[in-house]
Amino acid sequence: MTTQVWPGTAYPLGATYDGTGTNFAIFSEVAEKVELCLFDDDGNEERIRLPEMDAFVWHAFLPGVQPGQRYGYRVHGPYDPDQGQRCNPNKLLMDPYAKAVDGGIDWDPSLFGYDFETQERNDDDSAAHMPKSVVINPYFDWGSDRLPRTPYHKSVIYEAHVKGLTMTHPRIPEELRGTYAGIAHPAIIEHLTDLGITAIELMPVHEFVQDDTLQQKGLRNYWGYNSIGFFAPHHEYASNQGPGMAVQEFKGMVRTLHDAGIEVILDVVYNHTAEGNHNGPTLSFKGIDNQAYYRLVEDDQQFYMDYTGTGNSLNVRQPQSLQLIMDSLRYWVTEMHVDGFRFDLASTLARELHDVDKLSAFFDLVHQDPIVSQVKLIAEPWDVGDGGYQVGNFPSLWTEWNGKYRDTVRDFWRGEDATVGEFASRITGSADLYQHSGRRPVASINFVTAHDGFTINDLVSYNEKHNEANGEGNNDGESHNRSWNCGVEGETDDPEVLALRAQQRRNFIATLMLSQGVPMLLHGDELGRSQGGNNNGYCQDSELTWIDWSDVDEGLVEFTKLVTHLRNNHPTFRRRRFFNGRPVGRGEGDPVPDIAWLTPSGDLMTEEDWDAHYAKSVAVYLNGNGIRSTDERGDAVTDDCFILAFNAWHEDIEFTLPSSEYAPVWSVVVDTAEFGPVEPNESQAGDVLTVKGRAMVVLRSVS
Repeated sequence: MTTQVWPGTAYPLGATYDGTGTNFAIFSEVAEKVELCLFDDDGNEERIRLPEMDAFVWHAFLPGVQPGQRYGYRVHGPYDPDQGQRCNPNKLLMDPYAKAVDGGIDWDPSLFGYDFETQERNDDDSAAHMPKSVVINPYFDWGSDRLPRTPYHKSVIYEAHVKGLTMTHPRIPEELRGTYAGIAHPAIIEHLTDLGITAIELMPVHEFVQDDTLQQKGLRNYWGYNSIGFFAPHHEYASNQGPGMAVQEFKGMVRTLHDAGIEVILDVVYNHTAEGNHNGPTLSFKGIDNQAYYRLVEDDQQFYMDYTGTGNSLNVRQPQSLQLIMDSLRYWVTEMHVDGFRFDLASTLARELHDVDKLSAFFDLVHQDPIVSQVKLIAEPWDVGDGGYQVGNFPSLWTEWNGKYRDTVRDFWRGEDATVGEFASRITGSADLYQHSGRRPVASINFVTAHDGFTINDLVSYNEKHNEANGEGNNDGESHNRSWNCGVEGETDDPEVLALRAQQRRNFIATLMLSQGVPMLLHGDELGRSQGGNNNGYCQDSELTWIDWSDVDEGLVEFTKLVTHLRNNHPTFRRRRFFNGRPVGRGEGDPVPDIAWLTPSGDLMTEEDWDAHYAKSVAVYLNGNGIRSTDERGDAVTDDCFILAFNAWHEDIEFTLPSSEYAPVWSVVVDTAEFGPVEPNESQAGDVLTVKGRAMVVLRSVS
């Protein structure tokens, strides 16, 4: 190893290789001395004091230090937990700006700054038990790669887990399963493109930590919501475990997906870190500058504010924490070429003194940033703190996971009373949530299921959660799932129950794909994936949560393709503006509105109809001549007209098609009561159409 150090000037934070050596820089406002620790392949350590400090950035240039070099930091400074200060040079610290990480955490007692047995400061050296930061070579041949930049209104998002999606696929070589390379395999690309998917939203791929409590129970942190490195792709998802190889493999995955026209959206966890609360380990931020990076209880700073349920919350009121988040976001866009972000517990990032504030510094920085403001920004608009549920309240650039859509659609199809009115609002873009702030229907990311909760298969198979495998006495996970087992709890051989469940799955997928807004499909829902009723698979890195590619519902796959391509081919289902109900001239006959809600008798819905708590059936007319948008060439966008007839009642209902002013002839294109594609047929205005119990029919106007 080299011990030659050049002071130079302040460099960007992190370790930056320039072809001749590496610049190292780390921020700490409280440090009295910072040591860079270099490790060889045998774990031998060389300590080098960083000689320069400018604006609290400690830095140095080391000629000859090459990519692959493992390193960490030791920060000398005040240790006074009561005052929020936790520096301890005996703890090796990961670089918050590390672009790659090698190794994991074994939860040795030396990782903790406090000895719980002696109740004193713990000065045991933690280096042998810590992951190491890694210097990378940033070069990658991107070729002609370009971000697809698919507009929101043309997007279909597929939420997926790197490992769960690929781990059992028979066409993927075993050595690539569960990896970034597995996602880039032609088998996955073909599946996504055949489905009509335009973006894959990957569950956390930032470097994260395995939980000690889970490991003691023989479980693992599967989901990955336990970040410790906001710049490094998680090393376990690389097929080549060499130092820094995850970076190259991740970039290769992105390039391949882009070649197929598929965007890459990352689920990012900036609201907390894996260091936990005051009893947690000292891995990075806590030992570098605890007060700068974490929200502390103001009148007792040994404790952490916790808006996330994980033990700590990042201090987004502090400039350095905000810089860390923004630098990370820019890095993943500029260097890793990702297309957007889904922000876990995003309300936490918007908390100023206490309340969630849509004028917060975080939003200001994002909106003003010329890079981050140009990609997709999706909020999970809640956290566990007071006032954290903020669906509909995020600023203009943002879209949101619409939890109200999920809840309402579930309730409607399980036959709950008094749901028709809200169901109508949700499937037409949730104007009541987004229009008041000047946003469009695409502000609503519509979903029926996500990683957190039941799969669609389990949603129609279980009334209760079955999380016994998690080792918490079935007390974890959401207890109110708005699910319905169709008469039998769990697996069954009853053909009537199985047929009803299959129909309900088709109802959910058809409703999702044909609603206004942006649909998000959970990976495997199109395949009939089950988790055996477990609605909290965060700790199940096993066949329980992985897609079983040997047990695929081919009929459901084909149905999903049918309705997804119907959406992609018809702008009627991808409106960029909310409906206004005003008449639209068509050049012949009386004008009709851009949308009309109809009773089963074919009449317009009245206030009395909407207020009927027992109502479970409704039809909606969508006017393809009333889209009120222009295409890329400035031409008016027009389309066929459609009628969607919904029947959540358990018996068949006769729907009368509206008068000829809406359209003289209609053809059924989707019937969720049918196992496969419907036979071509035509009906005249005024004809009576039977919609089966708990089914949905889609009709298209015939020119």
